[in-house]
Amino acid sequence: MSVGMIANVCVHDTGEDNPHAHIMLTLRPFNEDGTWVAKSRKEYILDENGERIRLPSGEYKSRKINAVDWNEQTKAEEWRESWADMANAALAANGIKERIDHRSYERQGIDKLPSIHMGVAASSMEKKGIRTERGDINREIADANLKIGQLRARIRKAKEFWYSQPLENAPTMVSVMNNIAVGKQTQGRWSSIRNLKARAHVLIFLQQNGIYDVSQLAHKIEAINEDFRAVTDEIRKVDRRLDTLALHFHHHGNYKKHKDMYAKYKKLDPKKSEAFYDKHYEAIQDYEAAKKHLDGVMGGHKSLPVKSWEKEQRTLAERKFALCERYYGLQDDVRNVELLRKGADNLMREDRQSTRTQGVEI
Repeated sequence: MSVGMIANVCVHDTGEDNPHAHIMLTLRPFNEDGTWVAKSRKEYILDENGERIRLPSGEYKSRKINAVDWNEQTKAEEWRESWADMANAALAANGIKERIDHRSYERQGIDKLPSIHMGVAASSMEKKGIRTERGDINREIADANLKIGQLRARIRKAKEFWYSQPLENAPTMVSVMNNIAVGKQTQGRWSSIRNLKARAHVLIFLQQNGIYDVSQLAHKIEAINEDFRAVTDEIRKVDRRLDTLALHFHHHGNYKKHKDMYAKYKKLDPKKSEAFYDKHYEAIQDYEAAKKHLDGVMGGHKSLPVKSWEKEQRTLAERKFALCERYYGLQDDVRNVELLRKGADNLMREDRQSTRTQGVEI
């Protein structure tokens, strides 16, 4: 209001525990008499002498100057930040520790996969205990974030351990490997078999990577860490594009599904249209959201590249499968590094016990 923008706020609460508001804003200001201000004005471009530059067509060179910047993408960023500030101030005033951030995980430097928007219908169904496709996707994302965080912590712990080991008089990888014991120090046939299998896996890992000493192992852990970051970054990029394609398909489906119903709604006279809107509220909202998405983001809804989307989706799915295979391979590498640490721990424990025994006077 302070800058001349008019806001139309529509508050919706259908009794499904999802109160929300739709805020519609004017993209042009008003004059004092209530008439619209022109969207833009023409500004002539001048030469070094301050004269207008004539084009071959006879017109003068000019540029369009918008009356306001309300339709620029930077404004949406500004408004989202302002909303986050006001929401956080309200949370703090009410003694609530949680805070919101308008920035994406990537911009915040948070190494997590973002969840997808649930929507009114899916949120309502999930609250009633009914599983939805979008809810399942978010559960998978949450599980992936948990596993990624755990593996990152394991890599960091392995780095800290091996980088802290002195290089002088360091044990060989063979001696470390021979001291690997899986699980508790128990005697028995099956325990011995598990230890032998673990040592075999570690031996293959060492041979494949040409690791013979602590220094080479430390370099390998650093390479694992870098590869892990690269793989997870690429997985996030693929997931973001797959989410975008899923959104395109979602809106395309809603547009086709509700197109005839919406055409019928628009032909009704005002007396009947209100009751029709109340009855078909969610379908009308879905159609209007789909049309806005397809018109605004895709530039139109009449000739959509659906076949191209489907091809890209298949390609990305294959790419994600390959990335996941690399990710699982990194998990195996981290497991082998951890087994080597167990062997080093056992070896150092034996050395300490041997030192104490030698210092005892009989």
